[in-house]
Amino acid sequence: MSEIPELNCEKTKSDIVEFIASKVSESKTGGLVVGLSGGIDSTLAAYLACEAVGCENVFGIIMPSTTTPTEDKIHGTEIAQILGIPHKEIAIDSILNEYLSATQLDSDNLAIGNLKARIRMSIIYYYANQKNYLVCGTGNKSEILIGYFTKHGDGACDIEPIGDLYKTDVFNLSKFLDIPKEIIEKPPRAGLWENQTDEDEIGMTYNLLDQILYLYYEKEMKNDEIAEKLDISVDDVDMIINKVVRSKHKSKVPESPLKTTL
Repeated sequence: MSEIPELNCEKTKSDIVEFIASKVSESKTGGLVVGLSGGIDSTLAAYLACEAVGCENVFGIIMPSTTTPTEDKIHGTEIAQILGIPHKEIAIDSILNEYLSATQLDSDNLAIGNLKARIRMSIIYYYANQKNYLVCGTGNKSEILIGYFTKHGDGACDIEPIGDLYKTDVFNLSKFLDIPKEIIEKPPRAGLWENQTDEDEIGMTYNLLDQILYLYYEKEMKNDEIAEKLDISVDDVDMIINKVVRSKHKSKVPESPLKTTL
């Protein structure tokens, strides 16, 4: 049984839609650009964006690379078509290869994966600037807390509509909104390198991750107390909390020392 309280889907949907609409209005912009990865987070964000500002004012971009599963590329396009939003597909491999050729560094999965995310966000912001739109983030609370995103890549955005939803909340709200079953049920993955999945990289299921984070943040329980309550090892809890501590800088505005005056 999950320790996380059940999400009020109707109220949550209404609150997020109102939030998106108000932020677009406040910014005097005309709509939103969303990167469509074919995954559940970007799909949910796109659905909510359309509810808030109208499908005609949401622009979707599908940006596959050679490591993008074909299924994800298809799903990104299908979601754009289901919602009826203007969209464009831009393959990023030629851009990536120019970077790699210029730097001439040894291959590194993590560095290349982060570079892909930053290339994609550069493209998204180009379209947002050109259209006078905001960039709609697609990050969820679970991934933001443990730093499971690329700084200045998929972590860069103007608003983060689902940023207070744990991944399990994302699944529940997606079911409530009748997002296609095949998107909800496939394993979450960033497609930054071959055979990558989120849960393998994190080291546990999202269900367990969310319960650890909930007990740590909402209930302010200590690591050993969380381990005992969930009947898991303290090492597993420590691993997640260490991720939280190490990645705090990723969610902060860059810091500066205070100046001294006479």
